[in-house]
Amino acid sequence: MQRIAIIGSAGTGKSTMAQWLGELTGLSVIHLNALYWRSGWVATPDKEWEALVEEIASQKEWITDGNYVRTMEPRLERADTVVFLDSSRVVCLWRVFKRWLRYRGRSRPDMAPDCPENLSWEFVRWI
Repeated sequence: MQRIAIIGSAGTGKSTMAQWLGELTGLSVIHLNALYWRSGWVATPDKEWEALVEEIASQKEWITDGNYVRTMEPRLERADTVVFLDSSRVVCLWRVFKRWLRYRGRSRPDMAPDCPENLSWEFVRWI
């Protein structure tokens, strides 16, 4: 295993699994959220994001966690291992809620700086 893509819904444990696999294999872990989001929850412009993902996917070794459907193709084409985490909606919601409790008002370790954890009305409507 040299290129591992971890995908799944919010709260399935993508970042946790990426960290664990990184420690186990010694491969670099790339949290896509930390690269996509800029300070204050500002998204990376599309062209720049696509170029960055292409650059990451072309590297010799990596573990990525995250979905970002628009840039899924280069990662899946170059991955030698794909881990799809599939948990029930209840489990995912519980984990997202626990994550919010743990990091509310602060950026989590797998996120860009100055992107504090919050529960938005969009999330509440999703429930």
